[in-house]
Amino acid sequence: MPDKIFMKKALTLAARGKGRTSPNPMVGAVIVKGEKIIATDYHRKAGTPHAEVLALKKAGKRAKGATLYVNLEPCCHTDKKTPPCTKSIIRSGIKKVVTAMIDPNPKVSGMGLKELRKAGIETVSGVMEAEAKHLNEAFIKYITKKEPFVIVKIAQSLDGKIATAKGESKWITGEEAREYVHKLRNEVDAILVGIGTVKKDNPSLDCRIKGGRNPYRIIVDSNLQISLNAKVLRHDDGKTIIATIVNNSKFKIQNSKLLKDYQKKFILLNNAGIRVLPVKGKNGKVDLKSLMKELGRLEITSVMTEGGSTVNASVLSSGIADKVMIFVASKIIGGIDSIPSVGGKSPALLKKAFKLKHLQINKIGEDVLLEGYI
Repeated sequence: MPDKIFMKKALTLAARGKGRTSPNPMVGAVIVKGEKIIATDYHRKAGTPHAEVLALKKAGKRAKGATLYVNLEPCCHTDKKTPPCTKSIIRSGIKKVVTAMIDPNPKVSGMGLKELRKAGIETVSGVMEAEAKHLNEAFIKYITKKEPFVIVKIAQSLDGKIATAKGESKWITGEEAREYVHKLRNEVDAILVGIGTVKKDNPSLDCRIKGGRNPYRIIVDSNLQISLNAKVLRHDDGKTIIATIVNNSKFKIQNSKLLKDYQKKFILLNNAGIRVLPVKGKNGKVDLKSLMKELGRLEITSVMTEGGSTVNASVLSSGIADKVMIFVASKIIGGIDSIPSVGGKSPALLKKAFKLKHLQINKIGEDVLLEGYI
């Protein structure tokens, strides 16, 4: 029981780094001596000292003979900006290290604990492992697959509609749900929408909570249809990315007006500090699987999609989605001509439907939030 109490403290500390540590994991450290906490800290930002080192510095000489609780196996490799935590732990005189989970990073993966044991330090792993994996689910996918963890966010009516037949969608959900979405924007690395959403709603795609930070803004725009006056292009933080098709067959005729317009807009956007990211195409559209690999190369570890009916269908059918968050408003829009939350073609058989596991239901103001994993 004491192990769980101190590990819960470490996990709580680690969570304070949400939205700030990418591409690193969230890590908290607690140093205990005689069942009394003598020092705590957490990792704040990639490139800065890790939680273990910060806590050990606070503990000083008191760390000798103490137990260190940390939600992730201490690192042991040198392929990063900060020194290995294992060396600092060994020098400190810590006698026991309790971790929640093994680091999924192939450069560590058990070798950190092995180094500690070799130095005579007792190690225990697996304390609150499920909670630790849930906290760092985005990091786990990124470090093992080099692709971001993808959350599909949908705001819909009780009957699964996101807009009326005329396209009206503001606002289906209430103020509390919208505030919650901005909190999520503060925690993920990037948000993704299709060009249809940009043309229809002209969103800024920013984070509007106090002390929040703007995520990357990714617009899937296969043929560069975006207006140069779009609000999303007004940010000057270099975090706007437009994913378009490389070698688009539509522009193969070198003298076509389409090609000239495309090339002109490509140059103008890049000169304005907007990153135009050429991605492989599939059926005339940006291939989302290829896009995720490109985003992984940019060290983007988590993406929340906020697209419309078409993007939701594409994200789900492409197989890139990991988690679904559906905000359901207590209203019924009705009509076979209103817009469903997920478009595309219906599966011929129910067994082809997307199934969710570990479903959770929470009340957010007047709305209900359904969360589950694909």
